[in-house]
Amino acid sequence: QLQASGGGLVQPGGSLRLSCAASGTIFSISVMGWYRQAPGQQRELVASITSGGDTNFADSVKGRFTISTDNAKNTVYLQMNSLKPEDTAVYYCNVDGLRHSYSGPTYTYWGQGTLVTVSS
Repeated sequence: QLQASGGGLVQPGGSLRLSCAASGTIFSISVMGWYRQAPGQQRELVASITSGGDTNFADSVKGRFTISTDNAKNTVYLQMNSLKPEDTAVYYCNVDGLRHSYSGPTYTYWGQGTLVTVSS
């Protein structure tokens, strides 16, 4: 349902752009976001964006990361600039409040994770 891409190896100070596309029959989505999990750490919210365009960022990435969506493509992007070694983690996209039909229930989905390594 969710296909993430864009991870890789980048030097400190560099940039990466992650993408995550939701597929299948989708009527609406409430929130799309990105989480990350570093080795030995708990999964944490990086950034999220609501269908209305409200955004939320972890303090550690404010001013460096931006999140955006292409609603026509049900895709969420995470633009990561000024990357630091501490940004190294597996990044997971998340979709919350997804409806497959007007009156159907809501679902939460996770992408498969994409590894971001920031190292010189």
